[in-house]
Amino acid sequence: MNKLTAFIRDSYKELTEKVSWPKWVQLQQSTMIVLGATIFITAIVALMDFVANGSMKFIYSLFA
Repeated sequence: MNKLTAFIRDSYKELTEKVSWPKWVQLQQSTMIVLGATIFITAIVALMDFVANGSMKFIYSLFA
């Protein structure tokens, strides 16, 4: 039990004193970058899916 208590105490000390947390503005900027990248990649995947779907329908229509 002493090891667990020491681990929790040391972890708390490290998180409060040694970790440099981002400022609110930096956090908002990083969030917007991640959100923008996610939307961009989602759009690319959706476009690829649309093209693949159209291509497969065309190929299937040749043999139907």
